[in-house]
Amino acid sequence: MAGGPYSRHAPLQQLPRSQQPQQHSTSRILLWALTMLPLGLAAFAFGLQWKGGALSDPATIGRLGGDTSRLPGVQLSNSPSGGRTITTSDCAGASTDALSKRNIPSFPHHPGWQYAIVGEARPKICICTSTSAGLDQILPWLYYHRVLGVTNFLLFVEGKAASRNSSAVLEAIPGVQVVHRTKELEEKQAKSRIWNETWLSSFFFRPCNYELFVRQSLNMEMAIVMARAAGMDWIIHLDTDELLHPAGSSEFSLRRLLGEVADDVDMVVFPNYESAIERDDIKEPFTEVSMFKKNYDHVMKETYFGLYREATRGNPNYFLTYGNGKAAARVQNHLRPNGAHRWHNYMKNPNEIKLEEAAVLHFTYTKFSDLTSRRDRCGCKPTKEDVKKCFMLEFDRDAFIIASTFTEEEMRVWYRQHVVWTDKELNLKLMRKGLLTRIYAPMVIIQGLREAGVFSDALIAGQELLEKYKSRDEFLSSVSRSPEKMKSSLDERVGLSEGEQQTMRKTDEDMEISMTTSQDQDIMQRARRQLQQFLDVYPQAMPPMGSPDLSSEITS
Repeated sequence: MAGGPYSRHAPLQQLPRSQQPQQHSTSRILLWALTMLPLGLAAFAFGLQWKGGALSDPATIGRLGGDTSRLPGVQLSNSPSGGRTITTSDCAGASTDALSKRNIPSFPHHPGWQYAIVGEARPKICICTSTSAGLDQILPWLYYHRVLGVTNFLLFVEGKAASRNSSAVLEAIPGVQVVHRTKELEEKQAKSRIWNETWLSSFFFRPCNYELFVRQSLNMEMAIVMARAAGMDWIIHLDTDELLHPAGSSEFSLRRLLGEVADDVDMVVFPNYESAIERDDIKEPFTEVSMFKKNYDHVMKETYFGLYREATRGNPNYFLTYGNGKAAARVQNHLRPNGAHRWHNYMKNPNEIKLEEAAVLHFTYTKFSDLTSRRDRCGCKPTKEDVKKCFMLEFDRDAFIIASTFTEEEMRVWYRQHVVWTDKELNLKLMRKGLLTRIYAPMVIIQGLREAGVFSDALIAGQELLEKYKSRDEFLSSVSRSPEKMKSSLDERVGLSEGEQQTMRKTDEDMEISMTTSQDQDIMQRARRQLQQFLDVYPQAMPPMGSPDLSSEITS
């Protein structure tokens, strides 16, 4: 056995010489293949990632979660790439820094691309707003909703938003219609049928928040006509401190969310969540705030009332401001606003549903300067009786008095006690119970847009548009078109025939823009008094309302 063929001490048997060259040849081929395979794969990957001059269709760049909304740009403009400087007064200082920060892009974007939605995509969604904010707030708000699938924006602008520079930037964005508050617009709205109806009459001729509420309703009325002419399917009224959060929808898409709504539904209500800031030095709320207080409709009733006092923290209500959400309305005949929070119909009671997961995120009092800015917009006297005439909600009244009578140091102490959530143990407790929640999606999307250079490119495009105008008067005459001219240009843009345009205008007349035949204020006043007997014909406009309080638990 020791010397047998299977002995472990047996000598190794060599292959015949005739087989050795064949083995060496096979080994060389295998080694060559193993060497070239990774090199070939690397070359193939490089070819896939190459973004040279051969990239002719930006729409082929990836989509967000499969949504058919095109991400950075489907329209190439001739604007030069980002080497130019921006010299707009509205964008100086912190605003420019906030909008033009660039780091490593979160997704592909090329200078000169514009955001736009595929023309045949349905449903088409329009957002209307009345704003006096600056571009540092409007641009993130606008492009965030463009990512969600909003196709058109109707911006009724005043203050900072109505300046030459801001208007030029906004006008340069596809799908954005800017409406300035001109004398011609005010005369047009003075003839609105709203003034002869009772559902909004309790808000007439009152200052501050009441005046804003009426102006928003008049703008919404006009926005319905513009949305109808542009072929919109849904219209939403939203402030520029509010972001829609389409939770529960596939692909985080507002278009997908509304597209799945049943055909017989006229209105979709988004319950609101309210920002719960954790610092008193917030500069950019959309990218610095992630904690929100959930709406009554989205929490357990027992939990809500059981922790009501702790969640309220000595304030007048569970929410600092409103708690009755915002709504999207299906664009249809006889649609009208019902205040800034709802829509209605002249011919029927709308069939509405309330979403169980999606919400509107309200960033209210997120900056310390909001105290003084709200105070400066209203000339009300800082007394308990007078503030009731100016503000609808209790916290707004308290905040106005504080901002009008306290020193800055005292204001900051009050702000930290009533607005800032500094108690981490309480925050964690309410979060575990479901009253507080963390939401990061808007923060990530807006930061990605900023890093990709979307906002800075918008500023450059606006500067180019501004340079095309020779004087301020020429610019304002271009952007401050009358409602009739705006409607006419919209008809031409969507390619309606003359007969279709006449039908559309007739529908508008039958809808919400039936005007009075006289501007005489005495006649309007008499008409309103005569209509008092029909108070029950239409429900009263829904004002901003607080959340249910402890008395609601007793009555329920």
